[in-house]
Formats: sequence, C-alpha cells, structure tokens
Amino acid sequence: MKADVIPSVVVVMGVSGSGKSTIAAMLAYRLHWTYEDGDWFHPKSNVEKMHHGEPLTDEDRWPWLNSIAAWIDQVRDAGHHGVIACSALKRAYRDILIGPRQDVRLAFLKGDRELVARRIAARDDHFMPASLLDSQFAALEEPTADERPITVSIVPHPRDIVDAIVKKLGIAEAATPR
Repeated sequence: MKADVIPSVVVVMGVSGSGKSTIAAMLAYRLHWTYEDGDWFHPKSNVEKMHHGEPLTDEDRWPWLNSIAAWIDQVRDAGHHGVIACSALKRAYRDILIGPRQDVRLAFLKGDRELVARRIAARDDHFMPASLLDSQFAALEEPTADERPITVSIVPHPRDIVDAIVKKLGIAEAATPR
C-alpha cells in the first residue's frame, strides 16, 4: 500500500484497560470517521463469561471476530472510513480482522501490566474484571513488522496518543470524509 493512501479502517488493539475504547473514539472523532467498539459485537454468552471471571476460548472468539470483520468489510465496501476498538490479542485474530486488507491498519496500544492493572482497578461498570488481566497478557502476541502496526505507548495523555497515531498514519485530517 502506498504511504499516501488513506486507510479505510483503523483497528485499535491492546489488552483490556489499555485505553482502546477511549483512543479509538477520540481518533474517530478527530478524523470524522465512524466509531465502533469491538465489545459491542460480543454475544451475550461471552459477556457473561467475562463478567464471571472466565477467560474466553478461541471457540468463543471466532464468531465475535467474524462479525467485526463483516463490519470492516461493510465500511470498506461502502467507501467509508471507520475506527474500531478490539483487543485482537493474537495474530490469528488479526488475520481475520485485517488479513489481506491493505487498507486496514492496526494501532497497538502498548503498556506494562502494572499500569494497566491500576487503570482497570479504577474503572466502574465494565464486564472485564481485573482478575482476567493475566490471561490477557498471556494471550497477547505483539504485532510484528509484517502487520505494519502503529505501536504507541499508553503512558502519554490520550490526546497525545491520538496525535501520534494520526501522524504515523500520515493522514491530512481535512481530507478524511466519513
């Protein structure tokens, strides 16, 4: 893909508590793109498992990932742009979401376990309990260079993280219709 091609979709990934929803929503707002949260695509059974502290299996995740991939294709087919927050912890998951789609980019929110644990402890009303954090980090396969990830630290202020993503995407904000 040429560097000057605007991506159709940006997938903002990371472990629970890394700031995916916040960063993805801010990025979509900034670019005037559609925002979705991968959590909204989970079937009720997945949400119940996580709420009870049970890690999801790959079998639980396949239908969820396929529904997110379908949304990505709908956005692309319509000629629109979107940002989605999705954990996408394993390469196999990202292969479903991104695969050969050269116009879909990955933004990886990278942070250490201690910072993420503090953030999760401060959250209210989220179905992912802090007890599942270890399973998130155990499952995490950091993106490799061939995935063309935009890797950003979760330490800076969210506004600065979004600035870094926009800069690395090379997007002129005025040229990014919905």
